Amino acid sequence: MNYDCIKVETDKRGVTTITLNRPDVHNALSAQLIAELQNACDDINASSDIRVVVLTGAGKSFCAGGDLAWMKSNIGKPRTQRIEESSYLAKLLKTLNSLSKPLIAKVNGIAFGGGVGLVSVCDFAVCSDSAKLGLTEVKLGLIPATISPYVVRRIGEAQARRNFLNARIFGAQDAKDMNLVAVVVPESDLDEAIEKEVSLILKCGPNSIRAAKNLIDYVATHSDDECELYTTESLADVWERDEAKEGIDAFFNKTKPDWTT
Repeated sequence: MNYDCIKVETDKRGVTTITLNRPDVHNALSAQLIAELQNACDDINASSDIRVVVLTGAGKSFCAGGDLAWMKSNIGKPRTQRIEESSYLAKLLKTLNSLSKPLIAKVNGIAFGGGVGLVSVCDFAVCSDSAKLGLTEVKLGLIPATISPYVVRRIGEAQARRNFLNARIFGAQDAKDMNLVAVVVPESDLDEAIEKEVSLILKCGPNSIRAAKNLIDYVATHSDDECELYTTESLADVWERDEAKEGIDAFFNKTKPDWTT
């Protein structure tokens, strides 16, 4: 599908790169971009050929957050309409957070507000050492409401209190220290670092990865007793799948399973 605000490219290995493509406004989140990204995610979830997804931004920015022109237009709208439009971003964030494929943020430049939200719903982020990040909403008289469940889960309450309340801009190393990003590399090494992470994922069973993502989400949100039942049943489910048999046979026979590229 052709998009106006994003680019979606998939290579022969099943690696899909989604590029936010509004560089003239630092890839700010407009209603159209949100809708296009939601549509792309739905297609990715429905595809059995896609193995891993990389999310990045065109130009020198990752994502500067919400489009201010779009947000300004919301001021004069009825409350019900403002809530409805906010729900589109909430739905997108939920979809990205639960994407059935591994999702890696390639943070190539500034990530403010909603851009930090996008980083937080990725499974992990690789970040240029020159990137600048910040939760800048309160400086505009707003709050980081829709992104907050994911950002607080990623960086913790203490760091949320440190950063939600002052709109400070911080660097890549600070972002790593607060667990917002996993890897920081020189800008010139960003592509190589992403490829290293992608190649590791492509050696792993796609169905096992999907099950592992579900496992993480469940154990993070349920009690120990609930987790005990879920984890034992999940492991039993995995043992019944062909992927487990293929992976173990490949290990003992010193061969590569079919999913390895």
